[in-house]
Amino acid sequence: MTATEPEPFAPGSLLWDGVGDVRLLFVLGGALVMQVMHPAVGAAVGEQSVYRTDPWGRLTRSLTSLQTWVYGGAAAIEEGRRLRELHRDIAGVDAQGRRYHALSAEPYAWVHLTAFDRALVTAEYFGEPHTPEEERRLYAEIIQLGRILRVPERVLPPTVEDYRRYFADMVANTLEDHPTAHDVLEVALRVGPPPMLPARLRRVWSPLGVTSGRLTHFVTVGTLPPAVREKLGLSWSAGDERRLRRFGRVVAAVTPRLPERVRYMPIAYRARRAARSRERPARALRSV
Repeated sequence: MTATEPEPFAPGSLLWDGVGDVRLLFVLGGALVMQVMHPAVGAAVGEQSVYRTDPWGRLTRSLTSLQTWVYGGAAAIEEGRRLRELHRDIAGVDAQGRRYHALSAEPYAWVHLTAFDRALVTAEYFGEPHTPEEERRLYAEIIQLGRILRVPERVLPPTVEDYRRYFADMVANTLEDHPTAHDVLEVALRVGPPPMLPARLRRVWSPLGVTSGRLTHFVTVGTLPPAVREKLGLSWSAGDERRLRRFGRVVAAVTPRLPERVRYMPIAYRARRAARSRERPARALRSV
């Protein structure tokens, strides 16, 4: 790395503790829905993506990339470059005749900045809400992550307060009731079992409930901001909210008690173990 390149994440950061946690899986669908409500992103994903034909493959590749950003060290910088190059030729004209390009600053920043909303939602529904100081620290890390991903910093709101105004304005004035968003929700509702699941478990996928498409759809809709649901014409009752909150409390109580190798996704788990093994010799030297 050169002196001008962004600093990779390390143990002690909030993203290091949060990005690999399996609870993140509950909010990723909502991130994609909000992202494709941006007309440029919705057009690009709707015309280019394989989320319809290979949803589990797309999710696996996305999770690998996402975890590399935080746990990859120097590899995170290379992954940021790879993603820019991957999106360089994604361009076209949408159904309304508007030109789009995947690397245009505004949509590229919007895709990145949905991460902060999703982190707050994960904490609110499936953990402990962040304090104002933790929110500021987390947002600073989101800005740092933006540097790794080569998001133009000029379009990133500088503070949490600026972000909240930006987010409300994007929902009100830029996001659309885009057909790709409804398509994503439909895919979530009918998604089948993961291809890596053993045959015996695949047979109980649908009636199991906890792993069915119905729950995925329910949680995705429920964790969207109310203004987003309204724009998409999605119904959500007070009873739905109570059910989601009850489910979230169970997840929040159970997840911290899981073994680390179950609580964290594989790349995160291995990175956390490796970091601890490097710390042990350092602690021994300090004690001499």
